[in-house]
Amino acid sequence: MSNTEFPGWHGTTIIGVRKGNQVVIAGDGQVSLGPTVIKGTARKVRRLSPGGNDVVVGFAGSTADAFTLLERLEAKLEATPGQLARASVELAKDWRTDKYLQKLEAMLIVTDGEELLIITGAGDVLEPEHGVAAIGSGGNFALAAARGLQETEMDAESIARKAMSIASDICVYTNGNLTVEIISK
Repeated sequence: MSNTEFPGWHGTTIIGVRKGNQVVIAGDGQVSLGPTVIKGTARKVRRLSPGGNDVVVGFAGSTADAFTLLERLEAKLEATPGQLARASVELAKDWRTDKYLQKLEAMLIVTDGEELLIITGAGDVLEPEHGVAAIGSGGNFALAAARGLQETEMDAESIARKAMSIASDICVYTNGNLTVEIISK
């Protein structure tokens, strides 16, 4: 199967974990071009602070496309302060209907410490079950690991780090150089 059949799912791993009063988003640092590792220390998790409200975003897919979406999300958050779900739905609607945005190949995990959402170019804004969201080529490995670890005494950060470690051991497009952002509410 070619990469175009699964846009936004190839070449990285991003996980969001909610446990207790913490939400953590972690992402690996590997950038691949086909079978070649181009960079191992990329930052695919960012903290935005529109209007003084912290939001953490992790992205998988095309970097340029993701940055375009991050700018749009930040504008939506400034227009609807403190309303992550509403801003996410507005972004997803634009992404689905705008001819320019429709071509963007990326996926986002976003949190404000209360909500944890996945936003896709198909117009989806999904709140995952069990307090875990994962995207990217190693996303299913990290998701399975984190779901299993949710039942332990580990906190959200420890779960995210361990799940990413497991994913990086299995997925050749994921490495262990992590960027981790935490929001506590």
